[in-house]
Amino acid sequence: MKALTTSVNGARLNDNLQILGEIGKIGSTGVSRLAHSPEDKQAVLHVKKYMDQIGLKTQIDHFGNLIGRMDGVSNDSPALVIGSHIDSQPYGGRYDGALGVIGAIEVLETLQEKGIQPEIPIVIFAFADEEGSRFNKGLFGVRGMLGKLEEGELERNDKNGMTRREALIEFGCDPSKFKESLIDPSTITAFLELHIEQGPVLEAKGEPVGIVTGISGPLWLTIEMEGLAGHAGSVPMPMRQDALVGAAKVIVKLNELAQEVPGAPTVSTVGSLQVFPDSRNIIPEKVTFTVDLRDIDESKRDQIEQVFLQELERIADEHSLTYTITEDTRSEPRFCNENIMQIMREESAEMNLTPPELMSGPFHDSLEMSYVCDYGMIFVRSKDGISHNPKEYSSPEDIALGVELLYKTVYRMACKR
Repeated sequence: MKALTTSVNGARLNDNLQILGEIGKIGSTGVSRLAHSPEDKQAVLHVKKYMDQIGLKTQIDHFGNLIGRMDGVSNDSPALVIGSHIDSQPYGGRYDGALGVIGAIEVLETLQEKGIQPEIPIVIFAFADEEGSRFNKGLFGVRGMLGKLEEGELERNDKNGMTRREALIEFGCDPSKFKESLIDPSTITAFLELHIEQGPVLEAKGEPVGIVTGISGPLWLTIEMEGLAGHAGSVPMPMRQDALVGAAKVIVKLNELAQEVPGAPTVSTVGSLQVFPDSRNIIPEKVTFTVDLRDIDESKRDQIEQVFLQELERIADEHSLTYTITEDTRSEPRFCNENIMQIMREESAEMNLTPPELMSGPFHDSLEMSYVCDYGMIFVRSKDGISHNPKEYSSPEDIALGVELLYKTVYRMACKR
C-alpha cells in the first residue's frame, strides 16, 4: 500500500486540473485546445491568473509561451525550470501536458505556504504548441525561445488555410519581436517535467509513478502520392493509377516493418490521411498522409526508414505513381540526467514508492530542453494506457503522488543546496 500523505494539496490540485479541463471541453471529459486558438488563449490567460494569484512574476512571450517566475535568494544564479504545456490534440484529454503545468504551480504554492524561499529562482513554463497537431510541427514554443525555429515555419498552414504567423498575431504575439523572447541557456540550471505516462507500463506494474530514463527520437514525414483520376465505373482495374491503393500498401508495409522484431520498442503510426478529389465514384488521384516513426535506438529507426523508403519507391513504380516526401521532424533519443534521476530515486524511497524506470516513446518539451541543460521527468500512471483521447485519466491519488515527488525533487535542487 502506497503512502498517500503529501505536502502538496491534492484536492486543490485536482480541482485546478478539472477547472482547466472545462476550457475547450468536448464531450464529458475531452478537450480541444489547438495551439494559438481562442481556446488556447483562454487557457493561457486562465493559468496566468493562477500564477498571478500566488505572486509569480508572469509574462506571455512572443512565441505564446506563458512564464511564471519565483525569485530566489540568489537571483543572479541560473534558474530551475519546471513545466510542460496546456495546448491539446483536437480530440484530446485533460491531463496531457496540463498536469505538468498545474502540478508545477502547486509545487510553488506549497513552497510559499511553508514559508520556503528557494536559494535560486524557479521558473514555470507553459510552452506553446507542444503537440504540433495544428501546423504539423510540434515543440514550437520551446524551440522558439531557444532560437531553433526552421525556415518557413511561420508560413505553415492549418487545415483552414491560416498560417502560423497569422495565428500568432491573432493570439496576441508579434513575430517581428521574436528576438526579445529568446532565452539565454546559461540562465537555466536544469529542467523538470511531470507528465502522464500515456502508456500501459505503470498500470501493468501496479505503480502510480515512474522515473523517466530518456525520450525516444521521433521521425515525422509527410508523404504525397499522386496517380491519375478517372471514372470509377469505366477504367479497368489493371489500367488504374490509384493513389489510394498505393498509399494503403505503403501504410501496411510501414506497420509490418515496425513489428519485424518482436518486443522491440519501435513504433510507427499513420495518423492523418487526405484523399483527393474525395468522391465516391472517382479513382483517387492524390493521397497525402503522415508518418510517425520512433525508436529509442536512432540507428535502428533510421535503418527501418531506409527500408521503408525503398518499399515506397517499389510500390509507387508498381502502380505508376509519383510521390514527394517532406521531413517535418527528425530528433535523436535524449537521455535524462543521472544525478536528477538519483534524487528522484531517493525521494521516492522516502515516500515508500518503488517507481519503475522507463523510456518515453512520446516526445515532450524536455526533448528540446535537453540540448541546453540537464533534465529529468516523472511519469504518472495512465488508466488503461490511454492518451490523446477524451478517455485519458489519471486518478487524483496518483496525481498527488507524482506532484509530491516533483515537489521533493524541486526542494532538493533549488532550496536545499
